[in-house]
Amino acid sequence: MNVDDKIEIPLSKTKIFLHLLGSIFFVALWVFIFVEIEPFFFIDIVGYFGVLFFGFIFIVLMRKIFDRRPGLIIDQNGITDNTNYTSVGLIEWDDILGIDTYQVHSTKMIVIQIDEPEKYIRRAKNSLVEKSMRMNQSMSGSPLSIISGSLKINHDDLERLLWEEIERRK
Repeated sequence: MNVDDKIEIPLSKTKIFLHLLGSIFFVALWVFIFVEIEPFFFIDIVGYFGVLFFGFIFIVLMRKIFDRRPGLIIDQNGITDNTNYTSVGLIEWDDILGIDTYQVHSTKMIVIQIDEPEKYIRRAKNSLVEKSMRMNQSMSGSPLSIISGSLKINHDDLERLLWEEIERRK
C-alpha cells in the first residue's frame, strides 16, 4: 500500500442504533423509577441524573446516526477521528507515539499516545469535552481515544491496521 493511500472506515449505524435503543430504555427506566417509586431525596437525585445522563447520550447518538462523515480516516496527514463526542479531528503522524487498548466494562477503546496532549485538549469543542479529555488522560494516559465499537471494523483489526500505519510512517 502506498503511503499516500487514504483509508476510510465508516461509522457503524447498526451499532450506534443499538446504543441509541439502550439509551432510550435507560431514560424510560429512570423516568419510571422517578415517577413510580415513592419520592425521597436519593431517588430524586439519582432519577434526575439518570435522565440527564442517558438523555445526553441519546442526543449525542442521534447526531452520530445522521453524521455522513467517515468514522475514521487514515491518510498521509495522520488519523482523522470522528468516532465519539470528544473527537478532535486530525491527529498528526508527527505527534503519535503509539497506541494502547483500554477497556471500560465491555467497551474497548484504542488510546492514541501523543507527544503534546495539551495541543489536542485545546481543540476541545467545549468545556464538557475538555473535562472528558482530561479525565481520559488521567485514566488512560492520553486525552485521545478511538471508540472501535462505533466503527464498521472489529477492534483487533483496527488495532492491527493502526500499528501497521504507524510503523510505515516512522
